[in-house]
Amino acid sequence: MKPPSSMIIHAPSSTKNKEGKRDPEMHQTKKGNQYFFGMKAHIGVDADSGLVHSVVGTAANVADVTQVDPLLHGEETHVAGDAGYTGVHKRPEHESRKVIWSISARPSSHKKHGKKSLTGRMKRKIEYAKSQVRAKVEHPFRVIKRQFGYTKVRFRGLVKNTAQQVTLFALSNLWMVRKQLMITGEMRP
Repeated sequence: MKPPSSMIIHAPSSTKNKEGKRDPEMHQTKKGNQYFFGMKAHIGVDADSGLVHSVVGTAANVADVTQVDPLLHGEETHVAGDAGYTGVHKRPEHESRKVIWSISARPSSHKKHGKKSLTGRMKRKIEYAKSQVRAKVEHPFRVIKRQFGYTKVRFRGLVKNTAQQVTLFALSNLWMVRKQLMITGEMRP
């Protein structure tokens, strides 16, 4: 199992630089009712261990569903994703994949059934089960945001920032297995 996910990382929207322009590789996007300027980090995570094994950096306005192919290694049997990946099974690059797609439904589809109806309760339980699998993908984002303080890009351009993100996610993998590493380190003679 492998849930893909993405996170928007802010870029300075200031034009107070030599060229007097914002970074041309970063773009603006709307999430909810809020606008963001920057880039997205798309990651593929192993659901069993919670470790990141693939990272793709794109402009913020790139749809999540278009980045699934580079995040999959080809040996998956089950792929979980949030509502941003709706329709991924219909894309031509995934026609030959023998994968169970477990994509979360958009919140508006829950509301129309109501809380008291049997259908509504069943849908909520199914979505809750999907979200439990997907929760593992949020841990690496938490580590790089809270432990490493990475909330804004440091460089101009996608290549440099993606390289930094690959390094940060590799370090987040070490952070998440630090206890297992300490135990194995103490066992050595």
